[in-house]
Amino acid sequence: GNFPGFLSSSPGKKFFSFLALQYENPWTIPNILSMARMGLAPVLGYLIVEENFNVALGVFVLAGVTDLLDGFIARNWANQKSALGSALDPLADKILISVLYVSLTCANLIPVPLTSMIILRDAALIAAVFYVRYKTLSPPRTLSRYFNPCYATAQLKPTFISKMNTAVQLILVAASLAAPVFNYVDSIYLQTLWCITAFTTVTSAYSYYHYGRKTVQVIKNK
Repeated sequence: GNFPGFLSSSPGKKFFSFLALQYENPWTIPNILSMARMGLAPVLGYLIVEENFNVALGVFVLAGVTDLLDGFIARNWANQKSALGSALDPLADKILISVLYVSLTCANLIPVPLTSMIILRDAALIAAVFYVRYKTLSPPRTLSRYFNPCYATAQLKPTFISKMNTAVQLILVAASLAAPVFNYVDSIYLQTLWCITAFTTVTSAYSYYHYGRKTVQVIKNK
């Protein structure tokens, strides 16, 4: 999925491209699926903390199916695609990943430093998105207009490294969830996956920082 935001870019070009303010219908099937995925996050967290890993693995697969479905529908039906969807889909991914990492860390299946790194990166990116939302929203900048999801100010497409990072993070979650079920908790392969995830997280954060600085400058000049 994409990173939560109201922004858009294509590889090799400026990270953000701004769209005219427009009103759109938020109740599309992909958006409803994204909201359902957000709803599954606390359920998964509870199951993991309670160490009910068999059921948690099943719910995680269900969440993955909603992710694939909303992307497929948005790509193939033009009337189901929306700027809000470009925010909701990745936001649902980030909420799900954050809850999963925190709960898996509580269950001693993922190390604390790795989870801290992932949460800090996502918090910084979300803060940047809120800032850009404020700068791209035309006056009057009221709270009701700022938080109204029907008003799209821009749209985001993620960088390649960001997509890779999300994939690696989800692979680690799946592997960690399956570890107690299939008895490989202390596997060297899991520990190698921790290192790979840490590397892609740092690289992805740097890529957003690098492109983001240029973008904020463009906003200030508008």
